[in-house]
Amino acid sequence: MLVDSHCHLDFPDFSDDLDGIVSRAKAAGVGRMVTISTRVRKLDQLLAIAGRYDDVYCSVGTHPHHADEEHGIAPDELIALTNHPKVVALGEAGLDYFYDNGSPEAQARGFRAHIAAARATGLPLVIHTREADEDCARILEEEVAKGSFRAVLHCYTGGRELAMKAVSLGLYIGFTGILTFKKSEALRALAAELPADRILVETDSPYLAPGKFRGKRNEPAYVVEVAKVLAETRGVSLDEVSRQTTENFFRLFSKVKHS
Repeated sequence: MLVDSHCHLDFPDFSDDLDGIVSRAKAAGVGRMVTISTRVRKLDQLLAIAGRYDDVYCSVGTHPHHADEEHGIAPDELIALTNHPKVVALGEAGLDYFYDNGSPEAQARGFRAHIAAARATGLPLVIHTREADEDCARILEEEVAKGSFRAVLHCYTGGRELAMKAVSLGLYIGFTGILTFKKSEALRALAAELPADRILVETDSPYLAPGKFRGKRNEPAYVVEVAKVLAETRGVSLDEVSRQTTENFFRLFSKVKHS
């Protein structure tokens, strides 16, 4: 079994095809999917989807692009929303300096609020970080010093230093279809080096379709293509990568039912 630890089934790209998306994922051997929140105020939409399918779960959080739009959401509010049985993670939250969406101050404030909620609940935080390696590493170090929490740096495209810092702090690293792109040699080198018990696979669909489907709408079934390249990169079998990443997923996303 494989798991798509990060997709966005509430996005308009999927609105007319949800049953097909989920059934194709199951047919491809994808046993669990986590549809990730980008706006706390739209959690109801994710819960409606997660409620339709036994193998679909969701998170609650504010993407850094919407940090100003949803500024001021306190850890206590996030904590309360995690009481729903289908809410299995916080986020995605973090820092994104690539796009000029969400002020750095609001992003950092939101990031820390989500970390506090993750620390209090024991649920994992899904971290979005792009072009912000130094600030992300600093915040992670400062926050871990206040008390441990669980997290994954999803859709990893940062440098080796941040990845190794995250792993040393007990965090996980998630890989998407970007791993399959021809120009991703440095990312594949990093994927080969990371500890086996700290890696996850995901799609971030409907974006970032892996090489075989480049330019098309991505979907959870295609996480198999990410796993194939990860297996080749690490010099192990697809079965081994499937077993290891799924084991890692259930360890991190411990609220998700195994069977």
